[in-house]
Amino acid sequence: MRNIKLIALDLDGTLLNSDKQLSAENAKALEKAAKAGIEIVPATGRFFRGMPELIRSLSYVNYVISINGAQVYDVKRDKTVCASEIPWERAVTVMDRLDRLDVIYDCFQDSWGWMTKELYDKAEQYAAHIHSLEMIRGLRTPVPDLKECLKERAHGVQKIQVFFRDMKLREEMLKGLPVEFPDLVVTTSIVNNIEINSREATKGVALKKLAAALDIPLSQTMAFGDDLNDITMLSAAGIGVAMENADGEAKRAADYITDSCDDSGVAKAINLLLENKL
Repeated sequence: MRNIKLIALDLDGTLLNSDKQLSAENAKALEKAAKAGIEIVPATGRFFRGMPELIRSLSYVNYVISINGAQVYDVKRDKTVCASEIPWERAVTVMDRLDRLDVIYDCFQDSWGWMTKELYDKAEQYAAHIHSLEMIRGLRTPVPDLKECLKERAHGVQKIQVFFRDMKLREEMLKGLPVEFPDLVVTTSIVNNIEINSREATKGVALKKLAAALDIPLSQTMAFGDDLNDITMLSAAGIGVAMENADGEAKRAADYITDSCDDSGVAKAINLLLENKL
């Protein structure tokens, strides 16, 4: 077996299947890897409390890369290892721009989701599917005016998330927002969203920082992903594994393509690793 000491795993579309469940095969493979002394690190666009309980409750998970890398969280010690946030003033400027578009948006601050109530009430019109709607409803607190709320709190924002119903507009903004806001990272994790983080808040940077904190060479890390927000992590890891259902750019960044999230592709690759076949 390659001397892999840390495996970072995206959740939605990667470790979890289309129904947001952890398959028995994936669960068994993770446990085998943990027993072999490998750190199992969920790496997600969600904040920690927004992760499914079935992942948060895994006894061998010691660290989480959350909010696309805006936070690396030490689960056992309940503390942040490192963080990178958008200045609140910059976040308000971005939201001023979004107010001119046919979108709804929210932000993550203090590891929770916040959203203007008027936009929150329109979530059903913009959610890509029932799972997206459930996450918006359950993991965002509506406030009268999000921008005013940020001005009152006057501290950093971990992520801004935008939902579209016009996919042409989404494609235009995926190309245009990085030009308008070159100091920020613009990516995506589901079919109709855009996610905006600080320049240092990527899964790849977070993986590097966590590996350094644990004294693990990057060559001894493995990462799984399926979408644009996983590309930096797939590129940084010693072994980058993309799912069969992954975006084409994610596949091109990977060293290996495994089965889809609905066919327990994570288990397939981990088992190959443990059997010295990868």
